[in-house]
Amino acid sequence: MSPYVLSVLMSSLAIGTIATLSSTHWFLAWMGLEINTLAIIPLMTKTHHPRGTESATKYFLTQATASGLILFSTTINAWALGEWTVTNLNPTSSTILTIALAMKLGIAPFHLWLPDVMQGLNLMTGLILSTWQKLAPMALLIMINHQLNSNLLMLMAILSTVVGGWGGLNQVQMRKIMAYSSIAHLGWMIMILTFSPTLTVLNLLIYIILTTSMFMMMINLFSTNINKLAVSWSKTPTLSALMMITLMALGGLPPTSGFLPKWLILQEMTNQHMSLMSTIMAMSTLLSLFFYLRLSYVVSLTTAPSISNSNLMWRAQLKPMTVMPVIMILSLMLMPITPILLTII
Repeated sequence: MSPYVLSVLMSSLAIGTIATLSSTHWFLAWMGLEINTLAIIPLMTKTHHPRGTESATKYFLTQATASGLILFSTTINAWALGEWTVTNLNPTSSTILTIALAMKLGIAPFHLWLPDVMQGLNLMTGLILSTWQKLAPMALLIMINHQLNSNLLMLMAILSTVVGGWGGLNQVQMRKIMAYSSIAHLGWMIMILTFSPTLTVLNLLIYIILTTSMFMMMINLFSTNINKLAVSWSKTPTLSALMMITLMALGGLPPTSGFLPKWLILQEMTNQHMSLMSTIMAMSTLLSLFFYLRLSYVVSLTTAPSISNSNLMWRAQLKPMTVMPVIMILSLMLMPITPILLTII
């Protein structure tokens, strides 16, 4: 892809997200979401592979349906209330809008498109889809959190954590595993959305840091499935060890950064007298933890049957990523600043 075309597409992604984040008018927010969708589709098809075309088609159809629902709900809201303000919704529009944004994010039960789309993308485009594309819809949910149906959100949150854990159990493709991981993390975010939006923002930021760290290590190791992960220890032992710890952070084990949002969310849910819901969420996270542990076992505790005679990858052109050490430190060592974060929240 031409650098000029790539710069235009990346600029369009940024402009679409910023337009949605800064809008107070529903039509402008909808336009930002559309710019976002149209900018990432050429990135999906740049590999010129049938799987990339299939992924772009599925993504376009899903996002177009969700955008139509958003326009429909905001039109109903404008007809009922006589205004297009983002923070003012009637109950019917709020329910339709919640479903539409859940489709855009890939929250269960509207998640079926996400693993298939992720599988057809290269790792860098998958990173953008897993992180940057979540910002605009999640920002809209946070802006209207006081008018959302909490029962609907809790139902989708429990479904997302269960489906995200259950769906990743038998997967061997890393991109599908990261897609189900995204579904499970989104369940935690929307569970606490109506009670503490700041915790949702914290969870989203830590999820983006963890996912970015994981995708960067996969890009560096050229790993798209579990079999390729198994030979990574003989190539770069340090990076493989750090990948194991990052997987533990995604599973939410202390003392990594991934434990921090789950700890605070469970504490807030207990304060809201939601002991049953918090127990179900904690138990469903064990499903996700199982396949993270399986990946950790493959990365660090097994050796490939055919051991390489060289510590260097054959004809590999490693691209140094200067931002990766910073991202990895943030994904592993945020626990000590928990008291500072609590004072901010």
